[in-house]
Amino acid sequence: MHGDQSPGRTRPTRRQLLFGGAVAGFGAAAAIGADQALRLAAPVASQDDSVPVPLPGDDTVPFYGQHQAGIATPPQAHATLVALDLRDGTDRDALRRLMQLLTDDAARLARGEPALADSEPELAHVPANLTVTFGFGPELVRRASTSSTQAPAWLRPLPAFGIDRLEDAWNDGDLLLQVAADDPFTVAHALRMLLKDTRSFATVRWTQPGFRRARGSEASGTTMRNLFGQVDGTVNPAPPTVDFEQLVWITEGTFAGGTGMVVRRISMDLDKWDRLDRSGREQSVGRTLANGAPLTGTQEHDEPDFTAKNAAGFPVIAEFSHLRRARSENTAERFFRRGYNYDDAPSGEQISNSGLLFISFQADVDAQFVPVQRRLDELDLLNEWTTPIGSAVFAVPPGCAEGGYIGEGILA
Repeated sequence: MHGDQSPGRTRPTRRQLLFGGAVAGFGAAAAIGADQALRLAAPVASQDDSVPVPLPGDDTVPFYGQHQAGIATPPQAHATLVALDLRDGTDRDALRRLMQLLTDDAARLARGEPALADSEPELAHVPANLTVTFGFGPELVRRASTSSTQAPAWLRPLPAFGIDRLEDAWNDGDLLLQVAADDPFTVAHALRMLLKDTRSFATVRWTQPGFRRARGSEASGTTMRNLFGQVDGTVNPAPPTVDFEQLVWITEGTFAGGTGMVVRRISMDLDKWDRLDRSGREQSVGRTLANGAPLTGTQEHDEPDFTAKNAAGFPVIAEFSHLRRARSENTAERFFRRGYNYDDAPSGEQISNSGLLFISFQADVDAQFVPVQRRLDELDLLNEWTTPIGSAVFAVPPGCAEGGYIGEGILA
């Protein structure tokens, strides 16, 4: 037999064979040419190509230590704060089990490892400087307390301020989780794993995500800007200086090594701010918008001169400016700011629904934060465009050693 002679099949003609061969030859030549072109275009391999290039997503922050991470840690690009309400049956023993679970999983995730019962372990391998910080509200401390517990006297809601228009949706909480990283994907996954640990013990009260500039978009150490365009947080104690240590860390009692945490959700009326000219904006703050310098200086960190007068004889930095009202002659009335912007979907006639997640850490909320806030409440022109709509105070326990858990000083 000579080939397949089954019915319905015909032999190809000489023309078809020649044409098919030409096409095949052209395709092969094209493929060879393309392959050669790719080889010529490809960079010549160096001896270092076999060494993996470190990625920013691989960076980690140690979870264990004297203090909790996420306070003195350089602020990451993304953070989500979640406040929880304890269930009725969550007593002291249950709180101990809860914090042991949360500590173990938070430490794993911070190393870039899956949580113990992680159903999506592949999502945990990019830690991106992940930190998890826990804060205890008044009710949690009450349930955890024994006769030897020394709860901070300031652990209670802040005093009422005239500018406040607080909404229950953003106030208080029994347990706070601050989850921060340079990758929002990492934050989302870590938060889901941690909230799975809390389901039997607590319910979510509020969730507040926030953001800064993406990592690498500005030089490290650049002061953040809020959505008004202002440099926000210029006068901030820098870790790990003695100044920072004295202002931030509690030195006595059950929470020694921890700190006090204030969370304020501040709505910023960007639509109204748009109607103010640049000079008016700078006068209300007391700083230039270009680089954050005080109106009496040229650089951001220049010391303001509150005695300087303009040609008309008025103070260059007005008494009603935010800079002037926030400044105190008492150097103990300071705290460490670690805030984030938020930008929610507008509704109705709004163009924007944005603001600031104001987060401060201080050893004594009553002595450090409250006096400053009272001055801002009395006379701060910036109040025309900002409104506090949420407020919460937490005691942040110290850190722990590997094998321990956050809160063991009050729960052990």
